[in-house]
Amino acid sequence: MGWGGGGGFWGGGGGFGGTRPAGMPFGGIPSELQEGVDAILKEEPPSAPYDMAFTMEPDAAERQRLTLWKLLTQHPRLLAWCTILVIIVATTSQVGPALIEYAINHGMLPGHHSVRVIIVAAAAYLVVTIISALGQRSQVRASGRLASAVMHELRIRVFRHLQRLSLSFFTEEKAGVIMTRMTSDIENLQQLLQDGLNQFALQGLTMVVITIILFFMNPLLAAITVAMVVPPLFAASWWFHRASERGYERVRNGIAGVLTHLSESLQGIRVVSAHNRQIHNAIEHRNVVGEYRDANVYTGQVNAIYGPGSQLIGFLVQALLLAIGGSMVLHHHLSVGALVAYFLYVNRFFQPIQLLVQQYNALQQSQSSIVKLRTLLETQPEVVDIPDAPALAPINGEIRFDHVDFGYRPDRLVLHDVSFSIAPGETIALVGPTGGGKSTIAKLITRFYDPTYGTISIDGHDLRKVEQLSLRRQLGVVPQEPFLFAGTIRDNLTFPRDDISEDELNLAIDRVGLREMIDRLPDGVDTAVHERGQSLSTGERQLLALGRAFLANPRVLVLDEATSSLDLQSEGAVERALDAILEQRTAILIAHRLSTAQRADRIMVVQGGRITEEGSHEALMAEEGRYADLFNTWQQTGESPASSLDADLSNETR
Repeated sequence: MGWGGGGGFWGGGGGFGGTRPAGMPFGGIPSELQEGVDAILKEEPPSAPYDMAFTMEPDAAERQRLTLWKLLTQHPRLLAWCTILVIIVATTSQVGPALIEYAINHGMLPGHHSVRVIIVAAAAYLVVTIISALGQRSQVRASGRLASAVMHELRIRVFRHLQRLSLSFFTEEKAGVIMTRMTSDIENLQQLLQDGLNQFALQGLTMVVITIILFFMNPLLAAITVAMVVPPLFAASWWFHRASERGYERVRNGIAGVLTHLSESLQGIRVVSAHNRQIHNAIEHRNVVGEYRDANVYTGQVNAIYGPGSQLIGFLVQALLLAIGGSMVLHHHLSVGALVAYFLYVNRFFQPIQLLVQQYNALQQSQSSIVKLRTLLETQPEVVDIPDAPALAPINGEIRFDHVDFGYRPDRLVLHDVSFSIAPGETIALVGPTGGGKSTIAKLITRFYDPTYGTISIDGHDLRKVEQLSLRRQLGVVPQEPFLFAGTIRDNLTFPRDDISEDELNLAIDRVGLREMIDRLPDGVDTAVHERGQSLSTGERQLLALGRAFLANPRVLVLDEATSSLDLQSEGAVERALDAILEQRTAILIAHRLSTAQRADRIMVVQGGRITEEGSHEALMAEEGRYADLFNTWQQTGESPASSLDADLSNETR
């Protein structure tokens, strides 16, 4: 139950009383790189702070169904400019074959030798080529700006939506799947918007322009070309659409599975190493990656059929056109220049088809990503504010449960007809077996969930009828496993509020008992904290979490087994910090240790989703009920209260 190894609270290399600074490997910039970093920072342009208002209710734009068209039309000017540039490039790039035809017929054939015509045609070709190149340059820049703007807003929209979702979503959904939505799926869209859509539009418009030119040049050959190309190409494209849609759905699910397994393996690397499960993990990951590989192989096979198949159609059509066009030239129904120009246009007609095949491939991937993102954005939070919910006024901290039933699944209740009240400033301890409903009560008080039946109120205000943000501003939560963010000690302590002064910070450090730890750190409160606080011991992380709760200055404080994983010496330091933050606050302590429970004004035994006993330590001991049995067992054997009560309940069940 201690903090373990060299990272202990008072001893070893990582504790408060160690021979080196407490548990904090160097997290700053190496001295040999500092000069270069400073030089780069001086060149960085100043950036204005991004002011964003956040509400639990999405605005009108965020309620719109996610489609590719709606993403693009959010920036109408950039979209219009991209469209104009596509038209310019598509038309100017098709002037060349017409100039070649003119040069052959009027400057190269017998009886029409003219160097001047050839020079003029060549100069005109050069001019339109330069115009087309400049148009393409501007088009790439404009589409890049459009893609960046759309992706910037989409990332923010998805992240804001994730902030609104209820705790149940993150409990049920895998972290790797969520990361896939934010990374791989959005990156697919970015590639489509930056490179794919403009090419899709350009090549599609090019085909239209060339088709018009072909019919203008020779209606018969154009009709033959269209009749031989469109039906088989349409059939092949329809098949490709159906097959690739299934394939890319498998690909998106496959990469989500890979990231999920990778995330779980990295987060649980200590457990994996402790149980020698590296080989098992490697085999399992190979299987997960194998499924992703099979999905990619399938899409590759589909592309291998569609791409060469469309090329074959083009080659066969060109062979037939050569025979028909050559016969027309021999019978003087078509000029040599016109036949050359026609074939140049036909080649250009099939080039867009090949490019469209590639872009259609990207479009299918992006469409699959849009479906995944749309599903995420259409997921509704279970805990929502009522329309025009009022902000909760400053509270005294009176909490009341009135005949509350609750189940994480509607058909399976966890709490049954729970009723109790907590007076302002009163400290309540919840004790009982694992799974009895203690943490569920805490989650209902913080409104991470709403009750299935019954009412929960603070100061007489039904929690379902007040604004969530205003409620949680007045609540503080210290979980059993405190979470620390990558940053500094200061960043983690001041996380609840932006207006914390240096004096408030120092007061919290002293009251909670962090001064000794911080004085030992190389940079004090500005010492870097590694991701999730892994460079700190459990006790150090717990004290930082208590300091964070102290600075939040809540009226109601919920502590979920804050001392359950500590050794007795470390527990004493944390409990001294508890004394500081519990003053004049309503507090709910979920306690596995009776030493913590005895600090409460009132103790409730939660068992089987019901409150079976309630009273002070002395009163419950006098009743000689379940709590008394638990306490006596704990005193005699030194067992943790959780294990004692669990064993007692298990024996009773038998």
